[in-house]
Amino acid sequence: MIDTPRYLRRFDTALLPQMFCDVLVIGAGIAGHCAALEAAQSGRRVLVLTKDGPLESNTVYAQAGIAAPMGDDDSVSAHVRDTMEAGDGLCDPSVVETVVGEAADAVRALASLGVAFDRVSDGSLLRLGREGGHSARRVAHAHGDATGREIQRALGEAIAAQSGVRKVPGTFVVDLLTVDGRCVGALVRTASGELHVVWATAVVLATGGAGRLFRETTNPAVTTGDGLAMAFRAGAALADMEFMQFHPTVLYVPGAGRVLLSEAARGEGAVIRDIGGERFLDAYDSRGELAPRDVVSRAIVTHMIARGETHVLLDLTGISAERLNDRLPGVVATGRSIGIDVRARPLPVRPAAHYTIGGVRCDLEGRTGVPGLLAAGEVTSSGLHGANRLASNSLLEGVVFGRRAGRSAAAEPLRPAGPAPVIQSDGPGPRAGAVDSEDMVRSVESALWRGAGVRRDREGLLTAAALLEEWSPWVLERELPEPSGMEAQNLILLSRLLVEAALAREETRGVHWRVEFPTRDDVRFRTHAVQRLGEPLVHAPAAGGPAK
Repeated sequence: MIDTPRYLRRFDTALLPQMFCDVLVIGAGIAGHCAALEAAQSGRRVLVLTKDGPLESNTVYAQAGIAAPMGDDDSVSAHVRDTMEAGDGLCDPSVVETVVGEAADAVRALASLGVAFDRVSDGSLLRLGREGGHSARRVAHAHGDATGREIQRALGEAIAAQSGVRKVPGTFVVDLLTVDGRCVGALVRTASGELHVVWATAVVLATGGAGRLFRETTNPAVTTGDGLAMAFRAGAALADMEFMQFHPTVLYVPGAGRVLLSEAARGEGAVIRDIGGERFLDAYDSRGELAPRDVVSRAIVTHMIARGETHVLLDLTGISAERLNDRLPGVVATGRSIGIDVRARPLPVRPAAHYTIGGVRCDLEGRTGVPGLLAAGEVTSSGLHGANRLASNSLLEGVVFGRRAGRSAAAEPLRPAGPAPVIQSDGPGPRAGAVDSEDMVRSVESALWRGAGVRRDREGLLTAAALLEEWSPWVLERELPEPSGMEAQNLILLSRLLVEAALAREETRGVHWRVEFPTRDDVRFRTHAVQRLGEPLVHAPAAGGPAK
């Protein structure tokens, strides 16, 4: 059982500047933008808060595309089957069928907003690609491997043109505010460092995931799991926190940033080799390079350990220069940035944390169980991904659940006119004086990578748990007024939740690999690990009947 102080610092809402809106959207990636547009179209006044600049989100870094069964050789049922297979027994069938059923409409909606998807030569049809885990070409891309950036651009322009939406960048959300169990707004820290209170009829969390829990990650610095942590403190349930997806092909150059090398590379014919130049994935799975990400990541780590190597090689030399420049310009540019011409030499790669599969539990309309609080996108555990996300389903989830959460938020009865409630908090403890937040974050990232990375065992998890338990009082029981300190608090809380859930799941399923429990155990663990503030972890049965 993980407990934590309700608020991160002392405050009295009556003494702070007040802001009012109908719908508060926290986060401005694909899910947040879609939620804001949907709520505004219902006539609601929408305020969108972003922690960093207007373009800094995981959406921007999404090199792969958005999956939708739109090809002549494809079908909704085939996309559903691939999603369920990747999810390894924990997908909610009704959610998968709903989201995949709305996939084509989601792509068309993005195109209508100006997303320039890649098309065949005459422009009549989308050019669809294939990625790991997919049985057909169904992934729509934009500018080759820059799909996320193009979607973010188009959605940002659509938001700017919407008179009912106001976007405020550089605003850190300290915590959600609740009255009698209902979410009524948020305490925020503006770019100038001032605390403000934002009152709202409904709040939509679209803050993305928590990839910064790990030292090796593809995620930008802003992905510190703030939305997950504040939802947990507000009383929402988190589910499946043990499931963190590790992308198998991330550039590995010591001292340089970890740059994701698109899943589309393997879909276009790239192969993975060991340092000796030998292909090896077929020995682990008959699908080879097109196996799901968890299978490929596990095979790479196993092979590296067996051979005592730090990385493997992504070989694109078998792909024509024309196709590389057309389909994979980002990968070509990444190679060039480190002095490698990918037409002639392979790139060094290894797995890194990429996508937070667990998150805030929500239903198909984005409702979290806390009245007034909705959620969409990577911050959620929606039932779509199960134990392993199928490539390119995440942007799809962002559109479908963003729109649904926006509609749900707009349907909340408007708050009656009258004075805002007064909320007071005495805070968790004394102001911190000796806590180096940046060092604490680095320590947490290293502990999680060693003890709860791709390869997990009881000894490593218990070592990580002991370290987190030792560090927690220094961080969670003190007032850390700067955003870096609050991020450290959020990360250490989520680290404890992840390790607790990983210890409890004594099996290997999807992205969760326990070496001492190498097989999937449907008798004991066809369940979701559910964690709530002040309550012990419980395993709730998965939807959909017996596993096949």
